Amino acid sequence: MATTEAKVAGSSSAAGLSWARVCKECGQQHESSDCHLYEYQDEVDDELVCHICLQPLLRPMDTPCGHTYCFHCLSNFLKEQDFCPVDRQRLQLHQCRPSSLLVRNLLDKLTVMCPHSTECQLKMQRCELQPHLHNRCPVFRRLREEAEKRKRPSWNELKGRKGDGELSADAKHSATLSQNPNRDQPDPGLINPAYEESEEDNTPLRSSLVAESNVVELFREEPEEELGLRIVGGKDTPLGNIVIQEIVRDSLAARDGRLAPGDHILEVNDVSLASVPHARAIAVLRQPSILRLTVMQEKGFKTRDPRSDHPPSSGTASTASQPSHSPHGNATSNHNQGTVLQVTLVKSQRSEPLGIKLIRKSDESGVFILDLLSGGLAAKDGKLRNNDKVLAINGHDLRHGTPESAAQIIQASEVRVNFVYFRRRSTYIKDPPGGFSSQEKTVSMKKEPRLSLGITIAGGRDCRSRLPVYITSVQPVGCLHRDGTIQRGDVLLSINGVDLTQLTYNEAVSVLKAQTAQSQVALRVIQTLSDVPDEDGEAANKDDMDTMEDPRDDALNWTPLWTRWLGLPSPMHWCRDIVLQKTNNESWGFSIVGGYEESHGQQPFFIKTIVPGTPAHFDGRLKCGDEIVAVNGATTVGMNNSSLIPMLKLQKNKVTLTVVSWPGSLV
Repeated sequence: MATTEAKVAGSSSAAGLSWARVCKECGQQHESSDCHLYEYQDEVDDELVCHICLQPLLRPMDTPCGHTYCFHCLSNFLKEQDFCPVDRQRLQLHQCRPSSLLVRNLLDKLTVMCPHSTECQLKMQRCELQPHLHNRCPVFRRLREEAEKRKRPSWNELKGRKGDGELSADAKHSATLSQNPNRDQPDPGLINPAYEESEEDNTPLRSSLVAESNVVELFREEPEEELGLRIVGGKDTPLGNIVIQEIVRDSLAARDGRLAPGDHILEVNDVSLASVPHARAIAVLRQPSILRLTVMQEKGFKTRDPRSDHPPSSGTASTASQPSHSPHGNATSNHNQGTVLQVTLVKSQRSEPLGIKLIRKSDESGVFILDLLSGGLAAKDGKLRNNDKVLAINGHDLRHGTPESAAQIIQASEVRVNFVYFRRRSTYIKDPPGGFSSQEKTVSMKKEPRLSLGITIAGGRDCRSRLPVYITSVQPVGCLHRDGTIQRGDVLLSINGVDLTQLTYNEAVSVLKAQTAQSQVALRVIQTLSDVPDEDGEAANKDDMDTMEDPRDDALNWTPLWTRWLGLPSPMHWCRDIVLQKTNNESWGFSIVGGYEESHGQQPFFIKTIVPGTPAHFDGRLKCGDEIVAVNGATTVGMNNSSLIPMLKLQKNKVTLTVVSWPGSLV
């Protein structure tokens, strides 16, 4: 047995600790290239000690010649040498394999002490230290809270200063030029509603966006282990870059803790992802074993003294291409389906205001709700929303009324005010992004009542992403396999005339079972298509897409690529409203790419970046890759940059975004 002493780097006291430098796994301060440090409390068997660092093994790797090392130690050693450190036999890292589960469990059960022992004297198994740090350790929690406070935009302290405004879109690019000098030109159509000029004068208070390029190494202990990343973007989409949409909870990436939603993946194992389509990037990220990711991570804003800045040469549009004016896109269809609803607001006294702003529209008669004042009676009730059309108040018909007449009725009312209003379905008719489309397919067949269709399904409007029901496998024993028309990834529309598009998973299963018991079945599905050419210049066929999509044959775990959803027609989308609020001239905190351009035609608007420390970031519901289909109830279809930016600036303290959110591709 050997007594292994911990390598301690100032861990006995919280003084001098920095959240940026402290390791999020072991809690110690050490260089990212060094091994994790632990304070072991017992003697450790020599068989569990690495022959390179002489510490208990971390992520142990077995060599073909029978020796075991820490993964980090061995990979660093083999970057310089090509032999085993003990017996000097020829060795390459890809020949090594993770140690057995038994060895890993023995190592995980070693007893360690919390590194912040002056305030936290808990002892635990090594595998429990990271959850302890992130959930229970008071020192770790305090460091994290202090770091979050420092991330908040410092202009919050400057509220009320004359000229308080925000930077136009060129700030973001100028802030990152030193990091990435090859990206001098902005992406076409890139809009940054995060950065707004002051309306009081022509001198904006510049807040430069800080971004860093970092390298993150991830190691899969099993070849098919998921990283736990959901990915959006690619050169075949308006986003262009490959972006992390979400980190799956308790996954490998979540445990590692260095990646975050919104990070842009620039390279994987020295392979650039700057100009590859989405499916190819996913295939690269699904490589087994070790992944070395180069990522661009945005850290928030750094406020500058406005007196030290040079005046801007032009306005926000100066950093984007100047497209021609698009057709008016503010008008929503008068024929959208919707629902007539009723609500009664009860005032505490007759003079109490309801907190509702009413407007008229140029393209449709009647009275509409523009906004609900925060803290007002209507906002607290929660039933009325922006863009609802008021049909009647206390029995007075307002279908062709005016905001003035509606206000008079409200003022003359007693404590009870009854509203009848119309709410359109949150569906906005638009075309898919360029290169994506869909086609309907119908299969009609006669079958034995007991014969199964032979398909498995997933999705449903009750799942987290409100997906339509789609096919995850076509079994070789069913009648649909013999026909060959229906394929994995097809979205179900109807069976024997029964609509399936708005059903939950269990409802869809019940309908399918009932209808397949009949002797004749007519099944309608929709298949999404991509016109993106592969590396040889030809469009990728569906079989190739399936292979890149998910190499597993397990129908239970198969998931479509993010790009599959982009080709679905608008009626298949599930729209939701996200209300962002702010208290001053701070940024909304997101950038957008897309819109109408002469060179690209009409493209949907997608969220490309969410900035740390801003309202969009703290709200937490917007994700990179989300599509903005309306702002304050007005459709974005047909808009260009110069149309959308004023709409986002219209309400200084509150904005309602109607978005469609598809789950990113899982790797």
